[in-house]
Amino acid sequence: MTDYAPPDTPLSVIHEDHEILLVDKPSGLLSVPGKGEHLADCLLSRIQSVFPTALLVHRLDRDTSGIMVFALTPHAQRHLGLQFEHRRTKKTYVARVSGRLEPRSGTVDLPLTVDWPNRPRQMVDHENGRPAQTDWRVQRYGDGETRVRLMPKTGRSHQLRVHMLALGHPILGDPFYATGPARAHPRLMLHSEELRLLHPDGGMGMSFRAPVPF
Repeated sequence: MTDYAPPDTPLSVIHEDHEILLVDKPSGLLSVPGKGEHLADCLLSRIQSVFPTALLVHRLDRDTSGIMVFALTPHAQRHLGLQFEHRRTKKTYVARVSGRLEPRSGTVDLPLTVDWPNRPRQMVDHENGRPAQTDWRVQRYGDGETRVRLMPKTGRSHQLRVHMLALGHPILGDPFYATGPARAHPRLMLHSEELRLLHPDGGMGMSFRAPVPF
């Protein structure tokens, strides 16, 4: 990743209280530092410069934008971590994919594993892959593309990207999985739009959204 040029955009805070912080991550910014000084700039370090107690809970891919939650106390980090682990959180993404995705809704149930010779790429592997499920629902059809809402039931690396590719509809602008005209977009057209979780202080259900930028 020698061509890392993170966007110089101000921090976009969606919600802040005594336990949790929700922000809108821009596309092109790492969630956490990579290996090497040139990959030090990331959302976590930017947040910790303003909120020194902020702790990581989950990640989004560098090229994916949208909502992320950070803990502001160790208690909140444990509480949220267990919610993600036990799939009590609900995440909704919006993507623009190549071609006309039909039918208008469905579920992809394909196990995934790392494609070792080509990492960080992932691939479908029915022998050794870990279970991965994604629900989809078409929002609308465009000119040679489909806007789709994606609801992952699991949280595997690159899950949405590989599942859409497996259906024959790669996400537009995907540097790993799209080819030809589908790849020729200014960014990966994948955005984490909504996150539903239980608040670490009292367990109240809350829902947060980050507007789709494409």
